Amino acid sequence: QLQFVESGGGLVQPGGSLRLSCAVSGGASDDFTIGWFRKAPGKAYEGLSCISHRDGHTYYTDSVKGRFTMSKDNAENTVYLQMNSLKPEDTAVYYCTTAVLAAGAILPLLNFASWGPGTQVTVSS
Repeated sequence: QLQFVESGGGLVQPGGSLRLSCAVSGGASDDFTIGWFRKAPGKAYEGLSCISHRDGHTYYTDSVKGRFTMSKDNAENTVYLQMNSLKPEDTAVYYCTTAVLAAGAILPLLNFASWGPGTQVTVSS
């Protein structure tokens, strides 16, 4: 089963930037569509972005489009999320896992993976 370990979170002021990393083990990152998700207190998981293993395209949800950039390094089996222009509403625990695109939504696909420990991002002045 695939495993993921996220890192790079922290406290940042509004307008600031962070780069999250997700180390993938138990399989090759380019064999699966991998996505970034977040969960804020009292809210459901929100799919933010994913890189499709079928066409190599990167997809984003509207709330982060233009501010977040997802990338991956297949040699390092690591995926990244560059987050710019951060807002207080971006505060959440951020996770990566396998994903699927369905009707325009980025959804977790947990048949062959599980949630990692996540990394906390807090945007506050």
